[in-house]
Amino acid sequence: MKFGIIRERKNPPDRRVVFSPEKLSEFKEKFPQATIAVESSDIRVFSDQAYKDAGLEVSNDVSDCDVLLGVKEVPVEALVPNKKYFYFSHTIKKQPYNRKLLKAMLERNIEMYDHETIVKESGARLIGFGRYAGLVGAYNGFRAFGLREGLFNLPKVETLADLDEVKSELDKITLPNIKILLTGTGKVAYGAKEILDHLQIKQVSDALYLTADFSEPVYCMADVMEYNKRVDGKVGEKYAFYKDPSGYESNFMPYAKVTDFFIAGHFYGDGAPYLFTREDAKHPEFRIKYVADVSCDIDGPVASTIRPSTIADPIYGYDPQTESEVDFNDERAITVMAVDNLPCELPKDASEGFGEMFLEHVIPAFYNNDKDGILERAKMTTNDGKLTERYAYLQDYVDGKE
Repeated sequence: MKFGIIRERKNPPDRRVVFSPEKLSEFKEKFPQATIAVESSDIRVFSDQAYKDAGLEVSNDVSDCDVLLGVKEVPVEALVPNKKYFYFSHTIKKQPYNRKLLKAMLERNIEMYDHETIVKESGARLIGFGRYAGLVGAYNGFRAFGLREGLFNLPKVETLADLDEVKSELDKITLPNIKILLTGTGKVAYGAKEILDHLQIKQVSDALYLTADFSEPVYCMADVMEYNKRVDGKVGEKYAFYKDPSGYESNFMPYAKVTDFFIAGHFYGDGAPYLFTREDAKHPEFRIKYVADVSCDIDGPVASTIRPSTIADPIYGYDPQTESEVDFNDERAITVMAVDNLPCELPKDASEGFGEMFLEHVIPAFYNNDKDGILERAKMTTNDGKLTERYAYLQDYVDGKE
C-alpha cells in the first residue's frame, strides 16, 4: 500500500502537514511494507529538502498512491478518483459551503475518512489539533489583555518558532490580580490550562472561585455540569446532558459576575443552552471584559463572538449595549479573540503532535485488519459512490434537501 502526503491547496495557505519528516521516517521503520511519497510543496512548514534528507520520496505527482493524507479540504478539481482520502472535510455537520465537495467525492468513488470521524468506540476523538488551539488561544487572550490594559506587548505566535518560544515570551510578563474562567475538560481546554499553569496561575475550586476574593491571579476550570443545570432542580448528569440537553438551562451567570477573563475551551453540542446571551451581557453585574473564544461558535453560546477573527487581525471589541462590533480598546467593549484556525499559528509543533497521534491510532489499522474498528467507524463514503451506514444521515445534505 502506498501513502501520499498531499500538498495543501486551500486558501488562505495552511503550513501544517499530517506527518513531519521525523514521524514519516518512524512510520517507515514501524511498517516497512508501506511505500510513502510526499507531494512537493513550497508552503509546508517542513521543506521538501527536509523530507529528502530523511530518505523520503518527494514528487510533483502522488496520484499513484492508494491513500492520500492532508489537513484541510481538497479543492474539488484536485480530487483524484478511486482513492482513500484523509483530511478535515467539514461536512459531518452538513456545512453548506462543502456540500459540493462531499457530492464530488461520491461521484468519484472516493473513500473518505475525515480526521474528525477517527474516534474510539465511545465516540471520543483520537486525533486532532485541539491541544494547539487551546495553547494558542490562551496565549492570544493574554496578548489581547496586555494590549488593552497597556501592561505588556506579547508578540504574535506566528512570529515565534515554536511552543518553547511561546512559553519564553510568557515568562516575561506579570499579571495583575484577575479571575480567569476556563470552560471544558477536553484537549482544547487542557491546551489552555497548559498556558495557565506555565504562568503559575493558581487553580481554585468552583466554590472558592464563586465566593472568595484573591490577592493574586487565579483560575477555575469549569465542566459542563457546573455551568449548566437541570430546569427541574434535580442533580444533572453529564452523559445524560450530552444525549439530550433539552431539560437544562445555563448556570453561567454566577461565573460571569466574578470573572474578568473567560477562555472558552468547551465543546458546544446542538440544542445545549447558550452559556451567556446578548441579554445576559447587558446585565449590570456582568463582569467579563476579556473573552478568548477557542471554540468559536458564531452567534451562538458565547454572545460576544459575533464573527471569527483572523490571525492577521485577531482582536475585536463587542459592545453589549448596542450588540455591535467596536474597537477592542473601547471602554464599553468586551475584548474578543475568536480566531477559528489557531493551530495554524504553531504549524511545526501542531504537525509533530498530529503525526504522533496518527501513527499511533490510524496507521496500525491498515496492517492489523482494523481490529479496533478505527477505519470502519471513520469511513464516510465507499468506493462505489455511497455513504456508509454510519453517515447515511448526510444523504439529504448531499441531495441538496437540507
